[in-house]
Amino acid sequence: MWDPEIEWVESRGQRFEVATAGDPESRRLALLLHGFPEHAISWRYQLPLFAERGFKVWAPNQRGYGGSSIPKGKACYQIDELVADVAGLIDAAACDEVILVGHDWGAIVAWEFASRETRPLEKLIILNVPHPQRFREELAHNKAQRKKSRYAGFFQLPWLPEWLLTRKEGAMIERAFRSSAVHPERFPDDVIEVYRRNVLRKGGATAMINWYRAIGGRFGDPVSYAPIATPTLMLWGEQDIALTKETTFGTERLVKDLTLRYLPDASHWVQQDAPDEVNAMIAAWLDGREVPGNTA
Repeated sequence: MWDPEIEWVESRGQRFEVATAGDPESRRLALLLHGFPEHAISWRYQLPLFAERGFKVWAPNQRGYGGSSIPKGKACYQIDELVADVAGLIDAAACDEVILVGHDWGAIVAWEFASRETRPLEKLIILNVPHPQRFREELAHNKAQRKKSRYAGFFQLPWLPEWLLTRKEGAMIERAFRSSAVHPERFPDDVIEVYRRNVLRKGGATAMINWYRAIGGRFGDPVSYAPIATPTLMLWGEQDIALTKETTFGTERLVKDLTLRYLPDASHWVQQDAPDEVNAMIAAWLDGREVPGNTA
């Protein structure tokens, strides 16, 4: 049952609902950023892992999600705003050391945050989203990836994506997780209910899709990133319906200190689909031990 401690954080004119764990007085922060169409509950298996290692653990519902603010208009969901939200949360936590963890859209924001060196980071953990430059490179010549990314173009349409997500009381949300997961039993009814309620909130579906609308077609723009200096762990569930494994190849060009592991029997929802394996990899990396798992 999902029943975490909740803290409400005011930052930049927005109010964030933050699921918390660990020592609230700790000066070490683990900030966990969820993706689409998710919620802080997507980190239910990882909050205890970081708490056990002495971190103050925050898993916010990002803008437009859960009980957090739902600003109107797609301009409110531009990447600059999302990166600034992370900076505001880190400032509010008032910690000396920060580990930033991101999955899906949360990983896109985390990559951008680290690339821009918006705030100092001790470590970066990325789950199932490629570095933005590698994604753009693959879109330019990888037909399989362009096909997998067509849904993002559909999300540029007015009103129709919202209708699809919310019809039949959010039935598509259940299908999105259970039909693409390798282990659908990891998505029990109570978790699916949180995700359904999330998209059915007034303005919720539009806010969530506005993350895509705000970036529009710019994923295809050629952009060059400076190499990231922050030590980075990248975990990749190979049964990803939205992203090809090839998007991870060459990441070492863009991250100076990269540890990359593949999970052949996990989906895009990797930290929920294979929590034991993911947690073992994260724990080993945090503890300075050899990280188990496939390297290719």
